[in-house]
Amino acid sequence: MKQSKTFIPTLREIPADADVKSHQLLLRAGFIRQNTSGVYSYLPLATKVLKKIEQIVREEMEAIDAVELLMPALQQAELWQETGRWEAYGPELMRLKDRHNRDFALGATHEEVITSLVRDEVKSYKKLPLTLYQIQNKFRDEKRPRFGLLRGREFVMKDAYSFHATRESLDETYNDMVKAYTNIFTRLGLNFRAVIADSGSIGGKDTHEFMVLSEIGEDTIAFSDESSFAANIEMAEVNVEYSHSNEDMKELEKVSTPDQKSIDEIVEFLKVSPESCIKSLVFNVDDELVVVLARGDHEINDIKLKNALDAQSVELADDKVIFDLLGSHVGSLGPVKLPINVKVIADHAIKSIRNGVCGANEDGFHYINVNPGRDFAIDRFEDLRFIQVGDPSPDGKGTIKFAEGIEVGHVFKLGTTYSDSMKATFLDENGRAQSFIMGCYGIGVSRLVAAVAEQFQDSYGFVWPKQIAPYDIHLISVNEKDEAQKNLTEETYKLLQSYRYDVLYDDRKERAGVKFADADLIGLPVRVTIGKKASEGILEVKFRQSGETFEWAKEELVDRLNNFFHAE
Repeated sequence: MKQSKTFIPTLREIPADADVKSHQLLLRAGFIRQNTSGVYSYLPLATKVLKKIEQIVREEMEAIDAVELLMPALQQAELWQETGRWEAYGPELMRLKDRHNRDFALGATHEEVITSLVRDEVKSYKKLPLTLYQIQNKFRDEKRPRFGLLRGREFVMKDAYSFHATRESLDETYNDMVKAYTNIFTRLGLNFRAVIADSGSIGGKDTHEFMVLSEIGEDTIAFSDESSFAANIEMAEVNVEYSHSNEDMKELEKVSTPDQKSIDEIVEFLKVSPESCIKSLVFNVDDELVVVLARGDHEINDIKLKNALDAQSVELADDKVIFDLLGSHVGSLGPVKLPINVKVIADHAIKSIRNGVCGANEDGFHYINVNPGRDFAIDRFEDLRFIQVGDPSPDGKGTIKFAEGIEVGHVFKLGTTYSDSMKATFLDENGRAQSFIMGCYGIGVSRLVAAVAEQFQDSYGFVWPKQIAPYDIHLISVNEKDEAQKNLTEETYKLLQSYRYDVLYDDRKERAGVKFADADLIGLPVRVTIGKKASEGILEVKFRQSGETFEWAKEELVDRLNNFFHAE
């Protein structure tokens, strides 16, 4: 492709509204342009990268017998109402009405559509297992679109769905999909980890996220420094043996703590350690008020709380509700002398507290010498806190460290969550109706463009991996007015094309410095420059990743390039 004929609007200045490097470079190098908040046009360079990523995805999906189809982006409300997600999904679901006042949604995900399709067409266990996938634009009304393609309101996604007669069959496909995802992200050259995750609004129990390690990641990964264990911090189990003090229990005492509300303030005021303090929070759990306890140096993980109580909704109660229940405000709450009907759930660390400190449910007062069991009752203990750096790894190997990550893939075992609610059944080998057992598997294809862009760059621009670079080679003629240079460039262009190389030929009437700056910004794997030695048949070849530059005779160009592009 001649550069004068394509559309690559590069920028010299860093866009003011772009916060992260990948977003800045995608704009500056002419890959994308914003149409409105969270919505982008993919210009020719980005489109080529997208297609190459999609091809890798397709190859790995087909390798595990997944079959491609394409479902509508416009989805009727009735399907979402069957599963209850029309109300439960929340404001991220983009809703609209047609001219007949019928409700529709723009597809945020396709569990309902695919389940209805298979429900209508697959009647026997003999047609199972079945895995179907698509690559399609999705729509979610993000409250805060940010970081360019990393969090948008319209994005490209690969979503796959599998249907099974048995749990064992689901497990097999799930493991195949994990391997396929691992292959995809490895082929893209990404630094990633598969981590234990929460299923969120999708549903189901077993789930893993694939996280690309990045300083701008919106998720925190807890991982072992000695094993392959990795989990989203929301899901990382805490496996700590807490030491128990043999100190004699002291008499419970209420003390004045005027204007001391936070753990840090109480620790300083009473000269105690955070480990001896009991943090009391009131949560609204499916419309029931529950007091949740954690040690002062720990934080309650509401995802763990939700899972432990098998709840649909968990959120902190507001101050008025708390005051009506306990007669005090946040900062003075505690588990002693609670109303008799209030349930108390505690993190395991609370067991180790001896002669501790907690709020007295009276503003400006706390109890000291508090002991669980003696001074207050606990309905049940659960793992409720966030894991911390330095905690032992849940698999018993090494200790926990943290890293930031960008989620690029997610796999779920849905079970019968959707097939039960939508009455999607098949006849088993005994002729009995059974609900389909399902899996769900997603990859953010357009998000991958940004994730790769975030990892593969330097101070000059992109350094695209050769497997997904928009073009293989950037061919530059230093001086188009020089006959020898122009002729050799045209000859080289045709030669490279004949060997199936995808070449971007910079034939623009621009200064050499502009062409070189744009070439570095765009970041193709190889730059071939034809300059003053054109009359001798000599070309300059620069490899973008290493920065190495060579002078090669035109006769040896193809063989040397073949060695580079075909090397593993």
